[in-house]
Amino acid sequence: MKSLASPPCLRLTPTTRRHLHPRQPSSACYPHGRIKSNSLSFSSSASGFASTLAVVEKELRSSFVTDAVRHVTGSLMRGEGLRFAIVVARFNEVVTKLLLEGAIETFKKYSVREEDIQVVWVPGSFEIGVVAQRLGKSGNFNAVLCIGAVIRGDTTHYDAVANSAASGVLSAGINSGVPCIFGVLTCEDMDQALNRSGGKAGNKGAETALTALEMASLFEHHLK
Repeated sequence: MKSLASPPCLRLTPTTRRHLHPRQPSSACYPHGRIKSNSLSFSSSASGFASTLAVVEKELRSSFVTDAVRHVTGSLMRGEGLRFAIVVARFNEVVTKLLLEGAIETFKKYSVREEDIQVVWVPGSFEIGVVAQRLGKSGNFNAVLCIGAVIRGDTTHYDAVANSAASGVLSAGINSGVPCIFGVLTCEDMDQALNRSGGKAGNKGAETALTALEMASLFEHHLK
């Protein structure tokens, strides 16, 4: 019976040795007789890598943009003549009033006239969807803002209301064919809600108005 052959030994040729043990530069290469170490830091490496990625992404995007492809987007500079409805939940009014103020102030900045804004109050965020759908189907508005605030409590009621509000607003937009913009805060506590209604996290009502402006302009000028 043949004995098992032993595995072949790796034979280090002079070429292999050079790859395994790269030759270090001699001290004659440096004026003070010391070999300089590679001083490339992690931050500089990451920065260079990010720059390379940015260039590659830009080239990829530009490769898909040709003169034959038509790109459309809504404009924030053409707010005049557009009409908006704002559905606001009265529950957690201390928060929703601030969100409403942020939305109206933003509309004014973008040349939307006060007479082209209608505010409709509803009891809570759960009721927003059905009213938004009715307003959208009326044909009187270019977009409907949906503003509310749901704050987590001790029961699962929070999850039911938050999910229902989101699906209700989505359904309102799909069924009416008019952009219905979701501006319902879903927060863990009152501090989070206040921070997002004019505090250090900005005003989500103002952000909702900007989204409504862009979507209304897109539908009015490009998707009729």
